[in-house]
Amino acid sequence: MGDQSYNDLANAGFKKALAETGLKGRAIESKDVVAQANDMLRSASDAGFGLVIDLEYSHGEALAEVARDYPGTQYAIFNQVRPGANVASVVFQEQDGSFLAGALAAMMASDPKVKGSVAEPRLGFIGGAKSVGIDKFLVGYIQGAHQIDPRIKVEVAYANTFGDPAKGLQTAKAMFERGVVIVYQVAGGTGLGAIKAAAENGRYAIGVDSDQDGLAKGHVLTSVIKSGDVAVERLVRAYASGQALGGKVVNIGLEGGGVKLSPMKYTADLIGKARLDKLAKLQADIEAGRIKVWNVVDQGYPDFYKP
Repeated sequence: MGDQSYNDLANAGFKKALAETGLKGRAIESKDVVAQANDMLRSASDAGFGLVIDLEYSHGEALAEVARDYPGTQYAIFNQVRPGANVASVVFQEQDGSFLAGALAAMMASDPKVKGSVAEPRLGFIGGAKSVGIDKFLVGYIQGAHQIDPRIKVEVAYANTFGDPAKGLQTAKAMFERGVVIVYQVAGGTGLGAIKAAAENGRYAIGVDSDQDGLAKGHVLTSVIKSGDVAVERLVRAYASGQALGGKVVNIGLEGGGVKLSPMKYTADLIGKARLDKLAKLQADIEAGRIKVWNVVDQGYPDFYKP
């Protein structure tokens, strides 16, 4: 915990659901969460927890294996689909929120009121690692930007770490120096450095997972919020009511605010009503199916972006 992003938001929902249902539970952390997947899951299962919720993408294979050995325990894995009669898969439609963020970035990048804007602007993207889970955000971002300006370029970098703010700052700073106007970071703690770089250079970042707008007021254009708190609350309440969660895919998308843009408290005046109205129209078109946002997890990589 302590990433001021995905994990903290989910943990807040966990605590709220425990308080509301009267259930007892605790968060389990590790200094090496990837390598200790099997040990962490088996320890939680041996401890007698009836529901084990796993936020870590890299744990998918280990969770499916452990779930087979503990048929009396219910499990939930986030951001992927795994088989199992006692496994629930929680899938966020991050590409939809990223599409809206890309559209907004493209609208703003050529505005002379935005520092660093140019007639032919470039956008930036910093991912914590090269994976389809991260590229789901990236491709949605590019598609949204192209919806506004088909010619706009998006510079991409992978930090290969989710816990190094200094690397995020360095990577974003280099992008700004090369003429990138706005950087979207999907990099956990590493991304906090990208936000700092935006503030230090008078530019803009886009936050992720939780509302990060207040981390650098006026320099975070918006945040793409994955309401992990909503998903965790839903799972805990279902478990408390005796519902069987196993074998289900729980989709969390734009409808109901499961995935959304932040309120843009510090940048709404700069963005302006016309652009906000345009974003609302784009969201309505996505929800109605008039715009199909590409999902690399299900569809592979599109022609407009080949890694």
